[in-house]
Amino acid sequence: MAVGKGFSTRAIHHAYDPRQNEGALVPPLHLTSTFTFDTAEAGGEIFAGERQGHFYSRISNPTCDLLENRMATLEGAEAGLALSSGMGAITSTLWTLLKPGDEIIIDKTLYGCTFTYLHHGLEKWGVTVTHIDLTEPETLRAAISEKTRVVYFETPANPNMRLVDIRAVAEIAHEAGATVVVDNTYATPYLTRPIALGADLVVHSATKYLGGHGDVVAGIVVGRAEEITEIRMVGMKDMTGAVMAPFNAMLVLRGLKTLALRLDRHCASAKVIADWLEAQPGVTKVHYPGLESFGQVALARRQMDQPGAMIAFELEGGLEAGRAMMNRLQMIQRAVSLGDAETLIQHPASMTHSVYTPEERAVHGIGDGLIRLSVGLEEVEDILADLEQALPTAARIAAE
Repeated sequence: MAVGKGFSTRAIHHAYDPRQNEGALVPPLHLTSTFTFDTAEAGGEIFAGERQGHFYSRISNPTCDLLENRMATLEGAEAGLALSSGMGAITSTLWTLLKPGDEIIIDKTLYGCTFTYLHHGLEKWGVTVTHIDLTEPETLRAAISEKTRVVYFETPANPNMRLVDIRAVAEIAHEAGATVVVDNTYATPYLTRPIALGADLVVHSATKYLGGHGDVVAGIVVGRAEEITEIRMVGMKDMTGAVMAPFNAMLVLRGLKTLALRLDRHCASAKVIADWLEAQPGVTKVHYPGLESFGQVALARRQMDQPGAMIAFELEGGLEAGRAMMNRLQMIQRAVSLGDAETLIQHPASMTHSVYTPEERAVHGIGDGLIRLSVGLEEVEDILADLEQALPTAARIAAE
């Protein structure tokens, strides 16, 4: 069946033909753990990789396979792999790429669980973990060595929104023979396509914008077919067992159909909110790639189709002011995660990034007073009204 080239067209139609599925408009859900073979010989050939087919859902499943194909085309990759969570995608990928004695170079700011996995997991098995400031690509040229196997980063970074120039970093990494892995969770392929900019592998927490409804935990990695096969058979099958359930694949497939529509609204609202926050007297700093005051706004315009829907901001009065503001909110929900229809707010230093010590947070740019806002799909006027009644005013600050 011929399918158009547009992003949403591919997100809705790619790799599925209703005529080959008894006319079912929506792809069937394959809730099976195992698959039968026509003959014993056919089973042996499928196991050996000599014939295409599924044999056990811990390795592959038709519903997951459809999601993998759709994510690969949206990211501009050869192949994809669906996993049980974003951390499942990250750990399966890095367990496959790294061995004792190797080095992984990472940016200063990472999601808390990724940070923990690297320092409490990989380091224990003899992998050197080196943090550098990847916002300055030349620092990579000075740090990289023949031991460096992987360069890994998020852009935008969770939670402080710092960006990394994917093209510049990839060029330097590839000169040294290193593999570039980018976490594209914040941007999604609708806003940024790292592979087109030189990345080798892209990982996602599909729990977030890809799923988009707050009802699934899932992960994705995409890249060259040979590398994805290795991650499937080593990192996922043997090392982590982080297999995506077919039902979860169905939920992410549903989310992809409206990804572009949702992100257009998320981003439009986020720009209005970021502009408004920057004008409030109790707000000392707003980190958002769509603001002229954002230190990397030129890179954001070059690398992102839109500036996204995540905002980090700091209040006068630091941590206590932030907690008080969050507790006054009425519609906006105090919760971790992001990319849902609901607007969510959280305090990274005590929540998602609490695994960092205070000293590590200071070094890695995660202030104790930083607040993270995931802008939802409610009317922007309602989001602003809730923020306005909760933010500290001059009178409230004086009273407190």
